[in-house]
Amino acid sequence: MWLPGVLVAAAAALLAGTVHAFFPAVPLLTLAVVFGIAAGNLPAAHRALTGILAPGLRLAAIRFMRIGIVLLGLKLSLVDILGLGWVTILTTVTIVLLTFVGTYWLGRWVGLPGSQPILIATGFSICGASAIGAMSGVVKAKDADTATPIALVTLCGTLAIAALPLLWHPLGLTDLQFGHWVGAGVHDVGQVVATAQIAGPAALAVAVVVKLTRVLLLAPIVAVVSVAERRRETRVATVTDAGASRPPLVPLFVVGFLTAVLVRTFVPLPDAVLAGADTVQTYLLATALFGLGAAVNVSAILRTGGRALLVGLTSWTLIASLAFAAVQLS
Repeated sequence: MWLPGVLVAAAAALLAGTVHAFFPAVPLLTLAVVFGIAAGNLPAAHRALTGILAPGLRLAAIRFMRIGIVLLGLKLSLVDILGLGWVTILTTVTIVLLTFVGTYWLGRWVGLPGSQPILIATGFSICGASAIGAMSGVVKAKDADTATPIALVTLCGTLAIAALPLLWHPLGLTDLQFGHWVGAGVHDVGQVVATAQIAGPAALAVAVVVKLTRVLLLAPIVAVVSVAERRRETRVATVTDAGASRPPLVPLFVVGFLTAVLVRTFVPLPDAVLAGADTVQTYLLATALFGLGAAVNVSAILRTGGRALLVGLTSWTLIASLAFAAVQLS
């Protein structure tokens, strides 16, 4: 029965929204992940989370995540992205690709297990825990492999909210340059907003558009990984499992996401519709991220040593450095 777990995850999302309303500097989605991690590591809650609540939390983490990502496409207008100029667009794409490849290579080199390298690479280069959730379904990641990347991207994104503003003036950045830097270098959309808003509305606008340009790259990267995963499964298929289901060439939620982007670009939607879709999307993702966070076992992560933390901090430093270099070029 999935209803109890979904209701608990939804209640946690509403609690995160309430806290965010009183403390706007704290991103709602980050709160949802933190609440999930906290719940998942309370001994008193462990039995319920792995028992009666487990089916609903799993449903929220997968289904709600995908629906939320589809609705996220309604935030993206290709007109706004093209308005950044080709230099900014090309440097943003380059940053994502270099961070993705570099993080994935480092994760494999230090011997991170299972799907962790590709999940960490996806989360740090594109859009945080939401991207990890999207990619985990494509690569059929185990909960244990998903937990560490979510914990790392939440930690580093939260640190960015405090660290980047302290470097704003010492680095000699203007308000707009700071917004560009934040949009290109911080992981989650909510974390970008929380970090860039201190520099004013103009900086925030630039940060959000740059960040959403990175989000747009989620679709092609997930699609490429899906094709590679399908080919890999085809190669290893045997007579006994030849009829087993394989990943679709392009996941349905990716098609939905791109369709939503095109609708946002070419169809004049009323502001009320966009605002409503934004609210639904935010709370769907918050519900999903609580479910993902509840699977994070902090003690198990600590027992794995510092390899994953090394990869996460290195990736964070890499994307922040590349983003700063891009600001100097634009």
